[in-house]
Amino acid sequence: MTEQRRVIARVLESADDHPDVEELYRRAADVDPNISIATVYRTVRLFEEAGILERHDFRDGRSRYEQVSDDHHDHLIDLQSGKVVEFTNEAIEELQKEVARRLGYKLVDHRLELYGVPIDEPGSNDGTQ
Repeated sequence: MTEQRRVIARVLESADDHPDVEELYRRAADVDPNISIATVYRTVRLFEEAGILERHDFRDGRSRYEQVSDDHHDHLIDLQSGKVVEFTNEAIEELQKEVARRLGYKLVDHRLELYGVPIDEPGSNDGTQ
């Protein structure tokens, strides 16, 4: 692995969000100004093909990335700010397995993405329009 790929890997490892390639480039270039955006694109594609990175499309027109983890989690995406909230919920996990079972399948993988907008101040309305 080249030093520039190591820098990109470290940037990804330290990310607590789901950056796109442009943001990865900005962060990597802060560490090594000689890194090009093309290097970041190639490295992201390589890491994705190797199963190191997972690509997400959160309906904002750009691919966003996170390291593949052994710890399963789902995502709630704030459509106003673009913020991505990771969460786990055992009841949802069990329900998904039950739905698959009732349809005659054993669930082996899934991805859940919820999209929402902040609820208005307490006492106003339920946030729908």
